[in-house]
Amino acid sequence: MTPSSPAPPTRPRTGAGSWIRSAGSWVRSAPGTYIWLTALFVTTVIVHQMSPDFEEDFLRQRSTNIHELSQDPVRVLVTSALWIDGGRWVPYAVLYTVFHAPAERWLGTLRWLAVAIAAHVLATFVSEGVLAWAIRHGHVPPAGANTLDVGVSYALAGVIAVLTYRIPAPWRYVYLFAVLVFYGIPLITGRTFTDLGHFTAVLIGLACYPLAWSRHRTKTPPAQ
Repeated sequence: MTPSSPAPPTRPRTGAGSWIRSAGSWVRSAPGTYIWLTALFVTTVIVHQMSPDFEEDFLRQRSTNIHELSQDPVRVLVTSALWIDGGRWVPYAVLYTVFHAPAERWLGTLRWLAVAIAAHVLATFVSEGVLAWAIRHGHVPPAGANTLDVGVSYALAGVIAVLTYRIPAPWRYVYLFAVLVFYGIPLITGRTFTDLGHFTAVLIGLACYPLAWSRHRTKTPPAQ
């Protein structure tokens, strides 16, 4: 009786199907990031249907400027994080994938969201508070109280900063230096309230070290 030949080795599946499964797995590992990004896509499509004059007025009502914050701070803090000024969604899709998704996978959705919210809210109050002081003392015209200020860049800056603790030394310090230079130079040269807001958000992200530390503490120890 002739012995049967061994079955040929099975090759791993490649191609579009494998890529789609990998992409789907990545998205499922950071649900908050991609739900937020999807919401931004929808609102960006809506903005593109508006006339320029209507768009500016529409976004100003959802802006975290001094006037709107004094009227309904909770509403504008939420709605301002759902719209992009300028209507360019693709760059944010890249930035969310590069920074938000890894941070959410590392910290977990609740800790990641806590960092993003803290950076968005606290940096807004600091920057708008300084702007209010500048208006009160005549350094900025009163019209500054109605400036257009929507977007997700403060939250992004905070998350970029907290990722410092994810990177092993000595590259951690190179990354931190790059982040401080990237956000610090505009603060020195431009000195706008948004530049202050971005740098404040970075400091808030760095101050979220306890969340990163607790993440390390809750990791499952390796099997003996």
